Amino acid sequence: MLKQPAQKYQPFPAISLPDRRWPEQRITHAPRWLSTDLRDGNQALAEPMDSARKLQFWDLLLGCGFKEIEVAFPSASQTDFQFVRQLIDENRIPDDVTIQVLTQAREDLILRTFESLRGAKTATVHLYNATAPLFRRLVFGMDKDQIIALATRSTRLIRQLCEENPQTRWQYEYSPETFCFTEPEFALEICEAVADIWQPCAERPMIINLPATVEVNTPNVYADQIEYFCRHFSRRSEVCISVHPHNDRGTGVACAELAVMAGADRVEGCLFGNGERTGNVCLVTLAMNLYSQGVSPDLDFSDMNQVVEVVESCNQLPVHPRHPWAGRLAYTAFSGSHQDAIKKGFDARQPDDRWEMPYLPVDPQDIGCSYEAVIRVNSQSGKSGSAWLIEQNHGLKLPRALQQDFSQHVQQEADSQGKEMTQNALWQLFRSRYGLVPTGHFILQTYRSESQQDGQLRLAATVVTGGGTRQLEGHGNGLLSAAANGISRWLDKPFVIKDYHEHSLGERSDSRSVAYIRCLFQDGTSRWGVGIDSDVARASIQALFNAVG
Repeated sequence: MLKQPAQKYQPFPAISLPDRRWPEQRITHAPRWLSTDLRDGNQALAEPMDSARKLQFWDLLLGCGFKEIEVAFPSASQTDFQFVRQLIDENRIPDDVTIQVLTQAREDLILRTFESLRGAKTATVHLYNATAPLFRRLVFGMDKDQIIALATRSTRLIRQLCEENPQTRWQYEYSPETFCFTEPEFALEICEAVADIWQPCAERPMIINLPATVEVNTPNVYADQIEYFCRHFSRRSEVCISVHPHNDRGTGVACAELAVMAGADRVEGCLFGNGERTGNVCLVTLAMNLYSQGVSPDLDFSDMNQVVEVVESCNQLPVHPRHPWAGRLAYTAFSGSHQDAIKKGFDARQPDDRWEMPYLPVDPQDIGCSYEAVIRVNSQSGKSGSAWLIEQNHGLKLPRALQQDFSQHVQQEADSQGKEMTQNALWQLFRSRYGLVPTGHFILQTYRSESQQDGQLRLAATVVTGGGTRQLEGHGNGLLSAAANGISRWLDKPFVIKDYHEHSLGERSDSRSVAYIRCLFQDGTSRWGVGIDSDVARASIQALFNAVG
């Protein structure tokens, strides 16, 4: 890289709009959406989709609720032409869905485009030509008047062809391609000239698309450009203003949102941002951003995993695991402090509460994601992550001190393995560490207790040990103290019961119970044991045995 990049690159000039109003606006409803996956996105694939993959993608877009879909560049290839024909001939287009096709400003290509649309119920013809100084000078060798003449001549032909085919409800879209680095006054001039030819009205709807063909400045400058255009375009109330942001600077989403705040009515983009170079704006991100603010996006991503699966299959491109809202790690916390906050959020949440959850701006279940993916455990995880997974999958609500103890063993295991611990590995570690594996030193077989005249309780139990079966007897002021009295006679290390917790594993009267016991030994060490049984007394005794065993 150059030490002095200013010697080679220059900043793009901002627009003068000191009384801009868009920063005070809020997005309170969804814009119109146009999916360009089947056209713009498809053109950006190393291996463009065949008919079968296109149809699979088409069905996905319909399922998500898209009402406007740019399906092809029919004059560019026979495959695209045939796909448009297939949709029409096989009656695959719902009555409330409008297909859109793209064409360059050339007579032969426009004629071919209309041939592909023969018999369509509703269609949008999208015409574009580049308008920026660089393209006028370097690519086309045309001056401003010639560029306007090209656009108006093509628009006149398109209107004529629409009027010759009244059986189709036509909509016209014009794009001054490279709008974002076209002089604002010239962008207005060419769009006014095109609109004068089309004469937009209810019978002749029109869209003017103002694309960020290549991002050349910060999103606020793009918003200024959109607001300036909306303020000065004489037919603003008669046309739909659309935006088509690309993502060259990585700010396509911000450009789209600010453009809507600045007056745009429609957003064009692709699912997960596929497109030339760094891609088009991601419509999933935009829709979910609205959803997280309580605004219905009018799109349905309630099965996000299926959306990802279909798009990856059709595009043959992976969706990044940390892609906003949809990546497989988008809701996952490995960090101990994050996990602790999320666990406390779930513990405090009531069923009818508004969603307020640390680190989770939306409920993953709303888009078909399970809570199992929220917290995952590796060597960076703390006590809350392991405890949350144990609770979610097995119903055990670990006492805080036990959470701390278990997390130390989890970190040791994860460090030694050098990778994430699966839920099954986590559970097996818990079972083996706290005595739930049925090969423990002391396994309670039967027990009997009775109260004595002195107020003490006598316990008699049959216990399976490593050497066979033994009879245990003990006395105490309660069941656990009697069991502790009896088992202490078998041990060389004196101990006391330091913590005891229990709870039911369900709401039914016949549900099993779990008991947690921590024993403190004379040398200062301590150990936890856990017992699970339909009889809470048996669970408690077994938890004690597991702690000392």
